[in-house]
Amino acid sequence: MSNIVTFGGANLPSVASLADNLRNLKSGAGVGLGDVILKMDKTGHWVFGAEQTEVEDGSRWAINPFSFVHGYIAWGDGDVVGERMVSVSQPLPEVDAAPPQAKRGWETQVGFSLRCVSGEDDGLDARYAVTSVGGKKAVQKLALEIAAQVEKDQSKPVAVVVLKKEHYTHKSYGRIYTPVFEIVDWLSMDGEANEPAAASPPADSETAPEGRRRRRGA
Repeated sequence: MSNIVTFGGANLPSVASLADNLRNLKSGAGVGLGDVILKMDKTGHWVFGAEQTEVEDGSRWAINPFSFVHGYIAWGDGDVVGERMVSVSQPLPEVDAAPPQAKRGWETQVGFSLRCVSGEDDGLDARYAVTSVGGKKAVQKLALEIAAQVEKDQSKPVAVVVLKKEHYTHKSYGRIYTPVFEIVDWLSMDGEANEPAAASPPADSETAPEGRRRRRGA
């Protein structure tokens, strides 16, 4: 794991207020987020960036606890036509009528930023944002786990996670994958770590041949 994971900054709120802010994140619900887009595709694979590079199995990602946001997004034909996101320390933003190009109007969205701290992508900053019910529940669960950690130990509010997945079978759409953020360690804001826990292998995963990173279609 990288020895330096710094999420500090003069404009950050106090760690003492962090738990309350995270508990305000609503599961039904681009401010300072990461450089590349991280997502789970429809086949249940974690990918990032324009080339849809598949995340390395077992890699670890540090969650910036001050980066959680909520708000609204409007999608056109595969592109974003409107987005209103604010920190979870603020109320959900007010929005006017959705842009005329929006296919489904405004959709609630939650997200956060994170940084890879192990493996081939060590040091990569990314943004994760989601509108699906399962995705929003996973983000809210992660936020509540961080809030509980902060109430227990304010010195280590940074969750280190392994990106995993679950699935269920929908009667019309078949197998539906949902994200899982498995916490394996906690760091301080300047990167001090506990003794690292062993990461369990990804559940229900398809592993690429050794030494080859897969690029997946959008």
